[in-house]
Amino acid sequence: MSENFWSDAERHLVRYIGASSFVPEIIERAEGAFLWTADGRRLLDFTSGQMSAILGHSHPAVVATIQRQAATLDHLFSGMLSRPVVDLARRLAESLPEPLSKVLLLTTGAESNEAAIRMAKLVTGNHEIISFARSWHGMTQAAAGATYSSGRKGYGPAAPGNFAIPTPNAFRPDFTTADGDLDWRRQLDFSFELFDAQSVGSLAACIVEPILSSGGVIDLPPGYLGALRDRVHARGGLLILDEAQTGLCRTGDWYAFQRDGVVPDILTLSKTLGAGLPLAAVVTSPQIERTAHERGFLFFTTHVSDPLVAAVGNTVLDVLTTERLDVRAADLGSYLRKGLRELATRHPVIGDVRGRGLLIGLELVEDRGRPADEIGAAVTRRCLELGLHMNVVQLPGMGGVFRIAPALTSSTAELDLGLEILDQAISEVTTA
Repeated sequence: MSENFWSDAERHLVRYIGASSFVPEIIERAEGAFLWTADGRRLLDFTSGQMSAILGHSHPAVVATIQRQAATLDHLFSGMLSRPVVDLARRLAESLPEPLSKVLLLTTGAESNEAAIRMAKLVTGNHEIISFARSWHGMTQAAAGATYSSGRKGYGPAAPGNFAIPTPNAFRPDFTTADGDLDWRRQLDFSFELFDAQSVGSLAACIVEPILSSGGVIDLPPGYLGALRDRVHARGGLLILDEAQTGLCRTGDWYAFQRDGVVPDILTLSKTLGAGLPLAAVVTSPQIERTAHERGFLFFTTHVSDPLVAAVGNTVLDVLTTERLDVRAADLGSYLRKGLRELATRHPVIGDVRGRGLLIGLELVEDRGRPADEIGAAVTRRCLELGLHMNVVQLPGMGGVFRIAPALTSSTAELDLGLEILDQAISEVTTA
């Protein structure tokens, strides 16, 4: 049967993950922090699926909501409204600071970023978009235009007016202080000097993640976000924060921007909001929404305001609140980072451990002439053989960076198991 599976997959599936290949396992079911393969192997999932299943797989409350809602009201004409949609919009607004109170419910992160950029262009009357050189915001047109970490070559020209600025990477600083630390203020000055030299004076928005995930789990330095907002506003643009992976308690706060006290003009959510189901949101102020509406804002899609996933979103908020998963993510994140730093004392190949809450990056470096990306790929393979699914980000100019994002419902015993397997895999790969 497995031979038929892989031959059918090779014959009929479009390969959509670039030069990478599919994980060589047939996944039959998942529960909590674990996946089970067709041959009965159990895999600890250290990525929460696609960094989305923050409540673990098949959480009982989510399963019950899906069963109930699918039997009652699953999908509607996009111009119709249902109680789960309005309830979720209200509850999201209540979880956010003023003036973020107007909500558009969609399906994916790329779609929410697309809508946010479209709204910003309409409201400002401008067209230029700034994002980080290590950014990932999606694969649809405007989102892809603001994505620089990969996927740009071979598809023809991007939309005019897209600009990349340097990513403030404290582990690999480009601008440094006298002590050798990242001088992010000088870097940011340089970024906007470069932008101003190329801009035609039509900045619509700057879209960034508070912690770049696909860019290598790079946390913005404290103070950076406020300084970035001020520069964007001074040029007539809006600040869009993409919290697809950082929103809804993963970083130890309900939203990552809360650490800096910076409220975006537009916030986008996905992944964590649906806890694995296709649910996303754009949240903005009444003033921006009013201007967009007066100018005819159009984002009418097949699955906008779908009731089934909105009901799941309400359940996700219930669980996050009742189980205080923001506090749990902070505590488990501290526990896991401590364990990873202990591994770093034994493995020189570990160059850096960073992140917030349960979004952690572990960056590998060259070891005895062996490239970090090669080591990262080998460790990933060995982890899988030992029962741990890891995700390694490999970008030019950076080593292999493990993006570690376990479910917020994980136990310390499950984190210990992941640390044990990772320790063994690194040991075997680096001594081979």
